[in-house]
Amino acid sequence: MGVPAFFRWLSRKYPSIIVNCVEEKAKECNGVKVPIDTSKPNPNEVEFDNLYLDMNGIIHPCTHPEDKPAPKNEDEMMVAIFEYIDRIFNIVRPRRLLYMAIDGVAPRAKMNQQRSRRFRASKEGMEAAEEKQKIRQEILAKGGYLPPEEVKERFDSNCITPGTEFMDNPDLIMLGLATHELNFTIIREEFKPNKPKPCALCNQMGHEVKDCQGLPREKQGKHDQFADTLPVSEQEFIFIRLCVLREYLERELTMASLPFTFDFERSVDDWVFMCFFVGNDFLPHLPSLEIREGAIDRLVNIYKNVVHKTGGYLTESGFVNLQRVQMIMLAVGEVEDSIFKKRKDDDDNFKRRQKEKRKRLKRDQPSFIPGGQFSPQALGNRSSPQAICNPRQAAFEMRMHDRQNSTTSASPNTSLTPDGSPSLGGGIKRKPEDSDSEPEPEDNIRLWETGWKQRYYKNKFDVDASDEKFRRKVVQSYVEGLCWVLRYYYQGCASWNWYYPFHYAPFASDFEGIADMPSDFEKGSKPFKPLEQLMGVFPAASGNFLPPTWRKLMTDPESSIIDFYPEDFAIDLNGKKYAWQGVALLPFVDERRLRAALEEVYPDLTPEESRRNSLGSDVLFVGKHHPLCDFIVEQYKTKNTEAVDIPPELCHGIQGKLTLNNNAVLPDQVVQSPVPMLRDLTQNSAVSISFKDPQFAEDFVFKATVLPGAKKPAPVLKPGDWEKTNNDGRPWRPQLGFNRDRKPVHLDQSVFRTLGHTMPRDRGMPGMYPNAVPLGAYGSPYARPLMGSQQQIPKLLSNLRPQESWRGPTPLFQQTPQRTAGAAPLLAWNRMLPSPNQFQPAQYQGLGPMGYPQRPEDRMDRGRQVYGPGRPYPFPPPAGRYSWN
Repeated sequence: MGVPAFFRWLSRKYPSIIVNCVEEKAKECNGVKVPIDTSKPNPNEVEFDNLYLDMNGIIHPCTHPEDKPAPKNEDEMMVAIFEYIDRIFNIVRPRRLLYMAIDGVAPRAKMNQQRSRRFRASKEGMEAAEEKQKIRQEILAKGGYLPPEEVKERFDSNCITPGTEFMDNPDLIMLGLATHELNFTIIREEFKPNKPKPCALCNQMGHEVKDCQGLPREKQGKHDQFADTLPVSEQEFIFIRLCVLREYLERELTMASLPFTFDFERSVDDWVFMCFFVGNDFLPHLPSLEIREGAIDRLVNIYKNVVHKTGGYLTESGFVNLQRVQMIMLAVGEVEDSIFKKRKDDDDNFKRRQKEKRKRLKRDQPSFIPGGQFSPQALGNRSSPQAICNPRQAAFEMRMHDRQNSTTSASPNTSLTPDGSPSLGGGIKRKPEDSDSEPEPEDNIRLWETGWKQRYYKNKFDVDASDEKFRRKVVQSYVEGLCWVLRYYYQGCASWNWYYPFHYAPFASDFEGIADMPSDFEKGSKPFKPLEQLMGVFPAASGNFLPPTWRKLMTDPESSIIDFYPEDFAIDLNGKKYAWQGVALLPFVDERRLRAALEEVYPDLTPEESRRNSLGSDVLFVGKHHPLCDFIVEQYKTKNTEAVDIPPELCHGIQGKLTLNNNAVLPDQVVQSPVPMLRDLTQNSAVSISFKDPQFAEDFVFKATVLPGAKKPAPVLKPGDWEKTNNDGRPWRPQLGFNRDRKPVHLDQSVFRTLGHTMPRDRGMPGMYPNAVPLGAYGSPYARPLMGSQQQIPKLLSNLRPQESWRGPTPLFQQTPQRTAGAAPLLAWNRMLPSPNQFQPAQYQGLGPMGYPQRPEDRMDRGRQVYGPGRPYPFPPPAGRYSWN
């Protein structure tokens, strides 16, 4: 299923599963970053034993990040990966295990999706480059302005595939539920859609390449060099608590008066199975089931209504009861016609609202908006207004601009030069401004009209709907796919060779008679080798990652498998709006033909390429203080070449086989850096060894149940949480950290007013305090002490956690204020340290940030404001939430 769509639905329906991460930021001292001490308590107020990393979720965002330029080469990208891993480790702080899972060779069912993505990426990349060059030539021919084209070293993200040299260098919610682990949390990047990006031609913000007019950028204020720079904001992370999701599901799936005993764990497995119908990495979704239309909720409601008739659950430990599934699918099929009609009505209503919105905006849009120093400013802007310079010239330019708009309204390609005169070769505009709608592809299926099934099979499969034999073949393949996917999640790969051999799914109403369909798979199948997989998923444009003679099979017209690598192919939008949502109509790879062609070029492999083409093993690393370290070092000392069982009592019950590694990392030996940008590791305290998981019989069944002795976490949801959603119009934000009683630090509006009075409007550096004492502040001759009946201002900075939760001294802003001479403090951070004596003005004059004494030379003004005798009170508390000894 589409991960963004599924996660958006999940977080809106069950919002309390999301928790914002509390992250301790690294500090710098004299330009050197000080590493974070991860041995200290986790600032999220929860401790994790194990951290499992899906390296695909790390490598891909590092190769093409959204908030900064892409890396120029592999070295820069490797550094970005290392920094990313370090950051996640600092957030989670696992106490026992860090598990890094890097993709190996995929089953054929997954390779079809990989092939589609990589061919599509290559096609879209070439089309984007051609379109960009075409528009550039058009703009320059019209006399427009564009910055010189930069020649960049392009990083082909297709290299992130097992078998390439890059990958040879040394979505999870469903899997988490399938484990039936009670304490399971997922960490992922917070998804923020519609991030602004500059135009790839002129590098200006506010438009895309297709709308670029080639106009020179106008000067925008004093700091013009920062006008079009992207805001620097580091990607934030969130936690997804599956234990809370289990609480939601338990309330939603619990059913009374069942003819059999209710088992929550079995109902969770059925929920996971039903989610597969809306799409996954191996099967297309059914035409009548869309996540955004509430398909999962519809399936759950039908499931709860039909389960009384089924006599039991749909699945058991990854195996499907097709007779019961048939009852669910036929119930969906009964409402398919109404689903399609409602989808059409909703789509028409949406288009009507959008058209009315465009007309309203066009009608209400002002005919002229002044720019430059007369441009409108947003309300609440705290920056001081700039003085008007040469107003007569500015007024003249605006009159000329207005006259130009009125005289050249029929010629939208004319622009102005900086002196206000019309430019003969100004910007161009290829899109009419008065168009109320965008052209849409023709829909030949028309699912909302009678005869939709006949049209669907004729257009998508090129067969008549009356061909019952073919329809049953499509349904049988889809049913096999459902069984394969569920077993893949719960038991492992049932077959490395199976795949769904069609681009489209059948209808739910076609699932009649599936109870008798076979759902077994061939045993003893083997995966492709890494280079064989590359031949099955790569387009010819990425052939440089393959050996020369293998690459030739992709481009040589005389190649026996040249039809596997089309230079161009059709993309069926299939009712969608954008090309990336469509179906890439690529030919499926015939495994027998591929292997026959590769037999002729296998002898051409070099020893290094043969090594890359082999299946690797897992590597286990432990530190020298780990109980298992001495056992591993002893294996290397004795040069034991036999595989030995890992002592489970030395590593928290982990079992498996250990064998010596030819490229082992040994304690106190230098580890050479594989990246030239990074220095060698001279103080190594780890040891590595090859590891192999315990092996089980091919017909062994892993029971999908909670492990004996597992402790159920305390409930998190409260009665009010059941009604809390993200789409009911009420503001809702995820909590910060795992302590739901944590109170966020905030400042009242009165504080901002106070700070506004004490800061000059024409300050050179925002956020710095002036030297002058504000009126009414204590220590000032105009200070007015509080009367006896007056109360102090309540604390503005609330406690982040119970005082006794962590070690260390009580922060200054949490200490009880002492009664002193003069007026009471105005702000929370003005409270004095406990002292039996009255306040001494001179004793805090030499304190720097964090309360440390300053050196004499540090007290001098180094271009920033410092605290002098005019402000006899300590610095505000540090920005961090915690202060450790």
